[in-house]
Formats: sequence, C-alpha cells, structure tokens
Amino acid sequence: MTEKLLNFRAEGPTSAPPLLLGPSLGTSYALWDKVAPELSITHRVIRWDLPGHGGSAPDLIGPGATVGDLADLVLVLADSLGIGQFAYAGVSLGGAVGLHLAVHHPERVSSLAVICSSAHFNGAKPWEERAARVRSEGLDWLADNADSRWFTPGFTVPELVADQRAADPAAYAACCDALAAFDLRSRLSEIGARTLVIAGREDPATPPAHLREIADAVAGAALVEIPGASHLAPAQCPEAVLTALRAHMDGSARRGMAVRREVLGDQHVDRAQARQTPFTARYQDFISRYAWGEIWTDTTLSRRERSMVTLTALIAHGHYDELAMHVRAARRNGLTAEEIGAVLLQSAVYCGVPAANSAFAVAQRVLEEDGD
Repeated sequence: MTEKLLNFRAEGPTSAPPLLLGPSLGTSYALWDKVAPELSITHRVIRWDLPGHGGSAPDLIGPGATVGDLADLVLVLADSLGIGQFAYAGVSLGGAVGLHLAVHHPERVSSLAVICSSAHFNGAKPWEERAARVRSEGLDWLADNADSRWFTPGFTVPELVADQRAADPAAYAACCDALAAFDLRSRLSEIGARTLVIAGREDPATPPAHLREIADAVAGAALVEIPGASHLAPAQCPEAVLTALRAHMDGSARRGMAVRREVLGDQHVDRAQARQTPFTARYQDFISRYAWGEIWTDTTLSRRERSMVTLTALIAHGHYDELAMHVRAARRNGLTAEEIGAVLLQSAVYCGVPAANSAFAVAQRVLEEDGD
C-alpha cells in the first residue's frame, strides 16, 4: 500500500540543491507564490501543504498532534522524492517544523530560515481554546478576521483567506494542538545548521522579540527585521523576504556581502541595509550577488588593481558621490594617497582635466577627513 503524502508543488531543476518551504497555519503553499518561482531559478523548490490544508488529506494527523508529527510527514515527503539533505524555510507553524527538524534531524537540514515564527507560541491555553472552538464552530469566524491577524491594515491576499475558510476543521484543530504543545527554547543552542531568522516588525502573532530569542540562542544566526511586514511576510513583502533568503542560501551573495564589508566598511553597508525598502531590495541583492559576489571576488585582478580601475571609471562618468566612497575603499585595499593621486592624474590625460579637477577635490576632502 502506498503511503499517503503531504500535497506538494515542485519547481526548479531536479539537479539543483533542494529547498523545502513550509506554510503557516490556515494557509496553503500559495503563501509562497510570490517567492518560490524566483527561488526555483537556483533551487529545486518543494513547497508543501499542512494536513487538511490545500490539497493535503486531513487524516494525516489527528487530535493531540505534535510539531514532531508534522516534521515526520515532511521527512516522509522528502524521502519519497529522493531528497536526503535539504535547505528549509518555513513561516509560523512551518518555521516551528524547521526548528524541530534542525534539532532532532540535524543531518537532514543544510540550512534553516525561520520566518515570523517562534520557539514557543505563548503557551498552550490560547491554542487549546482555539482548537475547541474550531471543532465546535468550524473556521468561518477565523477567516472573517484573518486579514487583521496576518497583515497590516488595508492589505489582503484573498486566496489565502479562502485557504483559511476551506481548511478542514479537524485537521486545523490538530495543528492547534501541535502549537499548544510546542516549546523548543531549551534546545535552540543545539541547532548547528546555518540559520536565518526573519521577523515582521508589525507582526502581532510572533513579534520580533520571539525571533530575536531564536537568533540569540542559535550560534551564528542572522536576524533580519522587515519594516511594514506583519505575520505572513512572504505574501506581504515578498521582495524583502526573497532578498534575505537569497543572501542566506546563495554562496555568491554571502561571499559578496563579506567582500562588500571588507572593501566599503561595515558602517557604509549597515547604512545601506538600513535604508533598504521592498522597492530597493532586489537591487541590493543584485549588487551583493553580482558586483561583489562575482566580480570583486575574481582573483584575476587584485583588489588594489580593481580599486584603480573603479576610480578611473567613476571619474570618466562623473560619479563623484560614488568616487568618495571608493577613495576610502582604495585606502582599505592598500593604495597610498600618492598612488590615488597618480590614478587621478592619469585620468586627467584620458578622461579630461575638468573631470580630474573635480575628482581631486573629492579625493582631497576624503583623505583629509580620514587623516591622510
């Protein structure tokens, strides 16, 4: 007899590194609609439905279910697809499943992203009460206030609200049982997978303090807070979530961010990240992955040589604000003030005296400010 599996959707090349995406309670894998297609460019993306949600059978779990039971269903799904080790990202209950897998099955999880989730969900009583009401009244009352629980005022995703209304009440209640019993705080320090924690700053269900608790306990974990995001951040702020996940999972993005900090300095990069918005997030990801993760990491030219080329190009195009930043970068890359002056003088011959005149003014100001 064939074992019953969670419903899932697979995207991306079968030869690519596998990435499993877990949903929040009350939603289906449609929660990832604005993120999964982009991630599938570089990964084999498997997004799955909770029991009784989307296309998953409700009888996969029953009363008294635990997060461990859900994690076991995810492992059965992965095994059926021939997936051994995988990257994992999950929202809310889906994030709790990821934490459980990272603690109890560390050999399976290559990297972990926990989004708008928690190592505990404010105690058992609220979930026991919700489970009891769902079993007696169904889910319409939850669907009616889903927007206020999931999103900031004025925002909605009708498809996800419809998922809430269509979920199986018994399976939904069993998922509430799992949340009621879940508390992994004492074991977070055991997680060895490279971990990213993403918080929605406007999230009332799992506020940023819950995510900081995870980040503080897991060695080396990175924390990203998304302005304007509530509980279902992948649906409300997909570009910001996508940028964070790419940087976390993409080797070129991680290398690029490291090189970017080495060349431009932590202060500059921190300012750039603080100014990032959903509108600019994809551009910042592009810069980290391509400019810094591929070009600046190429060893054909040394960083000193790259600084000289960059200074010349900026002078030629009149990008003097950018020039100031790269004069400082050139000093970090080992160029002396005299060598920077020689580059600017060379530029006077090939880019024009007026351009070099402006460049000398910028460089002199920067070098004086930095004590050179």
